[in-house]
Amino acid sequence: MKILVPVKRVLNYNVKVRVKPDGSDVDLANLKMSMNPFDEIAVEEAVRLKEAGIASEVIVVSAGSAACQETLRSALANGADRALLIETDAALQPLAVAKLLKAVCEAEQPQLVICGKQAIDDDANQTGQMLAALMGWAQATFASRVTIADGQADITREIDGGLETLTVKLLTVVTTDLRLNEPRYASLPNIMKAKKKPLQVVTPASLGVDIAPRLKQLKVDEPAKRGAGVKVSDVAELIAKLKHEANVI
Repeated sequence: MKILVPVKRVLNYNVKVRVKPDGSDVDLANLKMSMNPFDEIAVEEAVRLKEAGIASEVIVVSAGSAACQETLRSALANGADRALLIETDAALQPLAVAKLLKAVCEAEQPQLVICGKQAIDDDANQTGQMLAALMGWAQATFASRVTIADGQADITREIDGGLETLTVKLLTVVTTDLRLNEPRYASLPNIMKAKKKPLQVVTPASLGVDIAPRLKQLKVDEPAKRGAGVKVSDVAELIAKLKHEANVI
């Protein structure tokens, strides 16, 4: 079984986000970038399936600038077999990414796609679902446990009321939740080996995909600063403030 894992290069989660002075976008200059944390979990799950003898090959794919090669090399160091970069400097929206992944799936013919449930930069939570719809595949989102056997996948997923288990036939798209696994740290020998693993570079045009944006970003604002708290003397004063000042009751 071949597994495809999309990964995204995002601003490191430990870095404080800054907005450009003109409010046009987030300022990424001279800031640390890394693999999206949910995608790290997806890579780890795919590698574990390969180590268990269930999968034969793990392919990682990313879409973005040439700097995404660093992210792909990190995935290769963690156990992926080969990588594919769809190189473009254009701003990619979820639908465009899903179309690019569809073209890759048609070329590579994986039986399973494992991707992070969302990216921490846009929090869209759309790409996996869109890819499943475009491919006509089954989908299982927010997976906290994955079991593959006899051409089908048993997926335990987190819902508001607790846990739900779905059984889906391969071909399928799975999106990962935080509790699925704990990603490993790449060892130095594996980091060195990753430099020699194959990394192919293609373009959206070579895949025949239109990545023109469908949405227009008007402005980016920082969250409003939180006001100082106040103490109240009794419940009546609290209710009055909630009613007349906060306007929440």
